[in-house]
Amino acid sequence: MILGVHDGHDAGAVLIDGERIFAVNEERLNRVKKYRGFPELSIRKVLEMAGASPEDVEVIAVAGIFRKQSRLIELEENLKAIFGKDFKRKVLFVEHHLAHSASAYYTSGWRDAIALSIDAAGDGLSSSIYVARDGEMIRIAQSTYLDSLGDFYASVTELLGFKPMRHEGKVMSLAAYGKPTYDLSSIIELNGLTFENHLKVVGIEATRRLAELFKYPLKHAKEIAMQMKRGKLDGKLQKKAIEIAASAQAHLEKLVEELGLRLKGYSLPVAYAGGVAQNVKANAVLRHVFGDENIWVFPAMDDGGLAFGAAIFVKAQLERLDGKWRPFRLEHVYLGPEYSDEDIESTLREEGVQYEEISDVPGFVADALFDGKLVGLFQGRMEYGPRALGNRSILADPRDESVKEKLNVALKRDVFQPFAPSMLWEKAEEYLEDLNGRPNEFMTMSYTASEEFRGVAPAVVHVDGTTRPQAVRKEINELYYSTIAEFHKKAGIGAVLNTSFNMHGEPIVCSPADAVKTFREAKLDVLVIGKFVVSR
Repeated sequence: MILGVHDGHDAGAVLIDGERIFAVNEERLNRVKKYRGFPELSIRKVLEMAGASPEDVEVIAVAGIFRKQSRLIELEENLKAIFGKDFKRKVLFVEHHLAHSASAYYTSGWRDAIALSIDAAGDGLSSSIYVARDGEMIRIAQSTYLDSLGDFYASVTELLGFKPMRHEGKVMSLAAYGKPTYDLSSIIELNGLTFENHLKVVGIEATRRLAELFKYPLKHAKEIAMQMKRGKLDGKLQKKAIEIAASAQAHLEKLVEELGLRLKGYSLPVAYAGGVAQNVKANAVLRHVFGDENIWVFPAMDDGGLAFGAAIFVKAQLERLDGKWRPFRLEHVYLGPEYSDEDIESTLREEGVQYEEISDVPGFVADALFDGKLVGLFQGRMEYGPRALGNRSILADPRDESVKEKLNVALKRDVFQPFAPSMLWEKAEEYLEDLNGRPNEFMTMSYTASEEFRGVAPAVVHVDGTTRPQAVRKEINELYYSTIAEFHKKAGIGAVLNTSFNMHGEPIVCSPADAVKTFREAKLDVLVIGKFVVSR
């Protein structure tokens, strides 16, 4: 057994036991969004899921190289408390960007690939490029934390009044409302396979420099952002903010495209992870460079996936030593905790809610959606990574554009952020205009919606005509597939609106108690939890 541990921003743990994988992030268990620290609850949970004890763990793969003495001592004390005084015999440290890149390469199913990671910073670097062949990864390029594409985008995020390292997706969403008006090549460029930051500063210093360059009132940024969150996008400063967002997004896409075109010369597919890989529009640019079949974005691409990367890197190296390494394709991310119907019913009784048992979950959910209801769906093992993919989701009818406002109010979301669809696998080609191969199953990629899909599913198409779909295969999630199929029979559309089951700013629900709490707070119409239904 190999335990992956990420002690830091977006902490979590992964346990790999042969072909079995168990994974969870600390935020889902302690309910602190993007929790930074030691993932004690996650470690204990993955061991519990596997029916294992600390003694069963053979290797503890720790993501990241610890440079601060106090942090390292704290980590060692925490590991000792779980694994005993001889824990050091089991520990292997895996560098930050190696863990990111490994998470993508060793789950891609490819024997040979380019493994790419781009983020803000980790272990002194902000990007790494590896040529990976037969399970071996050889680094060929890197960017330092100073020459950081991720930090550039994070600084723009902060400049516009949002939280850096958390709300970059809001900048990407906002960018669709305007046109790029600024040339940002004087700020950061690509130099070979390395980024080059001409500002020579990062973090808040870079944000201040950007404020000067754009003549943007940094001291009023949060106030302007709050107005945009509520829907005011037409004021003078709001328009300027949108132009800055559009320019930053366009520049990010330009640099990613340039890098992609240079990497294409290696004639290898690309496996990609890191915080910047959360940008689904930039990912689509890479897809256009390499083709649908030659780009793989690891579903837990941010720091929440580092524990997985550390564990699977160590696993691959041990297999290579034994001459047993073989390419592996990650088919799904339903790797988290699950709860029995007995557990669920017990929670419902404790919470004092009225509930009833149903025999046909897909049919019931499809009927509720057809009737215009907002449905919380809680089934099976929780998803690993930032996207809810049908097991911890809130569903709605994608044909009704007004449902966006209902959900924004219910979940306290920003009005300019789009909603995404889950669609039947076989409908992807019909609904996505620029699909030329295998559709995306993990909501890691943006596509241009077909004219037909724009017409029938306006609630899940962004203002720029793009959509971020999950293509659902029956053999991967039969219950969720059947739910969409039943809705298709009733509504004539093989897709539903799927957003994560959480209030804005909170982690996705993990336990039945979390689901009941969020159901009540959001005032959803229906909660379908296991084989039970709770109605408001």
